[in-house]
Amino acid sequence: MAVAVVGIALAGGATWWLQSRPLAPTAITGVDKSSAKSAAGVPGAPRVAGVEVAKVEVQGLRDDAQAVGSLRARNSVMLRPELVGRITALNFRDGSPVRKGQILVQFDDQLQQAELQQMQAQLAIAQANYKRTQELVTEKFLAQQALDTSAANLKVAQAQLALAEARLARMAVRAPFDGNVGIRLVNVGDYVKDGTDLVALEDARQMLVDYRLPERYGSQVKPGQSVELTLDALPGRNFTASVEAVDPLLDASGRSVGVRALLAAAERAQLRTGMSARATTVFSVNAAALVLPEEAIVPQGGKQFVIKLVAPPVGTAMPADSKFVSQRQEVKLGVRRGGLVEIVAGLNLGETVVLAGQQRLQQDGSPVRIVELTKPAGKKASAPPAAQASR
Repeated sequence: MAVAVVGIALAGGATWWLQSRPLAPTAITGVDKSSAKSAAGVPGAPRVAGVEVAKVEVQGLRDDAQAVGSLRARNSVMLRPELVGRITALNFRDGSPVRKGQILVQFDDQLQQAELQQMQAQLAIAQANYKRTQELVTEKFLAQQALDTSAANLKVAQAQLALAEARLARMAVRAPFDGNVGIRLVNVGDYVKDGTDLVALEDARQMLVDYRLPERYGSQVKPGQSVELTLDALPGRNFTASVEAVDPLLDASGRSVGVRALLAAAERAQLRTGMSARATTVFSVNAAALVLPEEAIVPQGGKQFVIKLVAPPVGTAMPADSKFVSQRQEVKLGVRRGGLVEIVAGLNLGETVVLAGQQRLQQDGSPVRIVELTKPAGKKASAPPAAQASR
């Protein structure tokens, strides 16, 4: 028992001595001694935050909107008959050009021709009766009432003749405008009803593109604005058009506004109705816009801010590795394109702003140390801002 008590006492004393003995100083790896010495060399010097920066540059920007639309000809129609009948002649070849007023489809009109001849005969009788009655009234052999009755009969005959001519004209389908017909959907001898599709007629001398834009662009799109087109059917080719009309009514289901643009006259070859087109409407172009990367914008309280770097006030004690202090600046933004945002107000060309590390700058006047990212070996530096602005 005594030996156990002595052993426990010796073990406890050894443990206390090991825990309370002074430790020798050891080297700490990963610490830049020069930076620590510079920060500690200035009594009361604040901690320096390392940030990435970017400068306000000039670059051409344009405000535009993209949409998918469809091509269509200015004049395009599906010809259909107004009456029931049997086709007796097709006066065109598939895909051939036709002239306005040309008879394309002729129906059996024997009955209408007979009615027309009958009405012509009745009109001749009515004219002769009116002339004879007029002479008798002049010589006082008949009363004026007989002349009035004869004049009314003449007008009835004229109306019946006009009706017969209209019925006869409807037995022939004519081209309403110059253009090219498509592939016929009927043949000679077919008995068709009114409203049956006969053949399509299209005038492709003027091509349009119809597309829709979100309702927020309703106040920006106006007639005359430029539109750039690309077509999947014709890769590698670009087409230009101009806005011709804007639909005053919004689509309630999609909340979009309809736009129609007219293609330039020299660029309508090989275009067909129904082609899919990607339309880019250009609202405005700013050749000298002040731009920044979007990462530099700090939204706060419904406003947009940036943190720019400025020279410290005269007499301010600064760490050795810092030459700038932070300053929060409100800005107004414009167009956003390709990761860049236009600065409408609040900054000038060449000013430096914080691109990454804004969360380390809680108040204005904080010392800032610029951190430059190293470029991969063997790669050239990117073009300076002046070269980008000259494009």
